[in-house]
Amino acid sequence: MADVAEEFDFIVTGAGSAGAVVAARLSEDGRHRVLLLEAGPPDRNPWIHIPLGFARTYVNPKVNWKFESAPQAQLGGRRIYVPRGKTLGGTSSINGMVYMRGHPRDYDGWRQRGCTGWDWDSVLPYFRKAENQERGACEFHGTGGPLTVSDQAERSELAEAMIAAAEQAGIPRNPDFNGARQEGAGYYQCTTGGRRRFSTARAYLRPARGRPNLVIRTLCQATRVLIEQGRARGIEYQSPAGRRTARARREVIVSGGAYGSPQLLQLSGLGPAEHLLALGIAVVRDMPAVGANLHDHFALYMQWRCTRPITFNDLERSWPRKIAAAMRYGLGRGGPMAVNGIRAGLFTRTDPRLERPDLQINLLEWSTLERSGTRVVAHPFPGFTLGPVHLSPDGRGTVRLASPDPLAAPEITFGFLGSDYDMRAMVAGARLARRLAQQPALAPYVAEELFPGPGYASEADLERYVRESGVTNHHPAGSCAMGTGSNSVVDPRLRVHGIGGLRVADASIMPAVVAGNTNAPSIMIGEKAAAMILEDAAA
Repeated sequence: MADVAEEFDFIVTGAGSAGAVVAARLSEDGRHRVLLLEAGPPDRNPWIHIPLGFARTYVNPKVNWKFESAPQAQLGGRRIYVPRGKTLGGTSSINGMVYMRGHPRDYDGWRQRGCTGWDWDSVLPYFRKAENQERGACEFHGTGGPLTVSDQAERSELAEAMIAAAEQAGIPRNPDFNGARQEGAGYYQCTTGGRRRFSTARAYLRPARGRPNLVIRTLCQATRVLIEQGRARGIEYQSPAGRRTARARREVIVSGGAYGSPQLLQLSGLGPAEHLLALGIAVVRDMPAVGANLHDHFALYMQWRCTRPITFNDLERSWPRKIAAAMRYGLGRGGPMAVNGIRAGLFTRTDPRLERPDLQINLLEWSTLERSGTRVVAHPFPGFTLGPVHLSPDGRGTVRLASPDPLAAPEITFGFLGSDYDMRAMVAGARLARRLAQQPALAPYVAEELFPGPGYASEADLERYVRESGVTNHHPAGSCAMGTGSNSVVDPRLRVHGIGGLRVADASIMPAVVAGNTNAPSIMIGEKAAAMILEDAAA
């Protein structure tokens, strides 16, 4: 029997990049009783906290939802592996830790869509509020916030060569992608501190754990928002002891991410009426935009055999090197385990007529025989990867319920390659990656191109490789889009249209995905959401 006795002021579903922030900030002054529900376990897995450990959490079902997309017709019917964090900190506990905000014009574009208060000048204070920047405070950065942002623990011979190759190809060096300009090549900053991962669980929840007004429940999955007379009144959730219910005196905040949030809303009767009725779910409000507008950065992995034993392949294939690396990390937090392996990259334009970068290329200091939801297998020789990422995709997909079972995975359909521009951008990215490998600075490190290889030379060949090998870059957004019209789910204060006491706060509210990694923007969304909720509560 459901427990209906518990009451809280606020209930937050999902302890990920945004949800952990919301819960911590709402409970900060002690006036409000807050319940935070997380479907996964506590973040005790040791690989979560070691920067290089994300290669392990990438395929670990204990801390990863390990979703798969539906077969994608435009990609030859392939299913795409979709990792998502399933632990305190959510995906911030399993991601590559790259700290990237996107381009200022991304946010100005949100404002132009009617999202008042989300322009760059309005969101920058929340980025700065969250941040404890290793380099110190300035116009663009803050100190004293919960989230430590640091430079790479160690420099890299391969990264230096890639950055120099970019300069030789006409792309200038950039010391701070989150500073005065985004375009250029350089080292990435990371969400690490003391050479340990700084997830939102560590940054926000660890300091908040002792608060008597904050209740954190792990292994508890929200299954339905309880809506009565047009207002959210609580949450039904599955716990290890069975089904439970919690009531919310003020608000329910859904923070399940771009897949989990639309899934929960649809389970609660908020979504496309025809879809819900077909599954036997009573329609509370017909909202076609719930689960629509899903989009993500599309990525390729192009791999080269390296002439020197300086890559993570060499570490993975050698027990003596593994033991030495573990000792270095254990004794002094140094060596290869202290870095994320994605130390550098670049932002540029696929067409010089564009106003801002639409292409990111990441340097991955490894190459793989297999990279799937089952395992990651490195080549038995040195190798590296250049990963072109399209930042401004036209394609849109959907998140739908695969079943009325609230514990079943959602049905994810990507709209990758939704336009000719999407394909042209990916082909341009592949050609640029090859140009980089041919530059004098990087060429001495290249023994041969492994993938796609010399058999993929023409435009048609590269298009075929894009369809055969393209994958998500794990930055889903937009499935509960913010806006003012019927093509949106939440208003600019993140309130669900037509339903009182219910908000969404995570990357799903982005009207258009930002041009860069999405963890930092999700944290900003959590900060801004909490500020608005507290402001409205005090009114």
